[in-house]
Amino acid sequence: MPDKSTFMRMREDEREIRKTLIINAAMILFESMPFQDIGMRDIAAEAGVSAASIYRYFPSRDDLFAEALIRDMIIVEQRFEKRMEDQSASIEEFAVELIDYLIDNEQTYQMMCYFLTKVDMETHIINRFNTVSRYFLDILDQVLERAGAGKNIRYYSHALFSSLAGIVMSFRNFPGHTKEEKRKHMHKLALLLASVFRSGIQESSWSAPDEDQEASEA
Repeated sequence: MPDKSTFMRMREDEREIRKTLIINAAMILFESMPFQDIGMRDIAAEAGVSAASIYRYFPSRDDLFAEALIRDMIIVEQRFEKRMEDQSASIEEFAVELIDYLIDNEQTYQMMCYFLTKVDMETHIINRFNTVSRYFLDILDQVLERAGAGKNIRYYSHALFSSLAGIVMSFRNFPGHTKEEKRKHMHKLALLLASVFRSGIQESSWSAPDEDQEASEA
């Protein structure tokens, strides 16, 4: 007869499987429906469960979306961590790879924009999102440090990430161009941006005001 600890592990495994099933259903819907139109009933129908059962695992739609984004961001982080271990992550490579990931993973891009612009999120969701975001920025810090950035490196990471995200936002619907033409255009912009950052890092003597130092550690 299984002991109590074994039974608890089985319950935890079952709970994790059900959470993953629900998140996968949400991700499928992200590819076919406008992000803002997806409701818990839609996700429940796709997952083959009752809407009430979803709330056992996710108190709100934002909790579900945050969990989906966090799991996706962890995959991205693992990819870049591997590149760092191989000593092959230059600013240029990082910029192009991030652009490609956001182009090829529309649901990730939509969720990221949602959480970056939503103003009324609950504190615990913001904290979870920020924790994963900081870890991603830590990896970017390492890329920029290799390029020569030192003091106030987190400011450079913030500026580079927001600039790359802005490229995707500005040109993902570039009129009159195919998807591959838009990708090539965004690659060119990403490489130009990386070049500007590399030159700026090497030549700049800029430093943040002392009162802003705490912000650079975010």
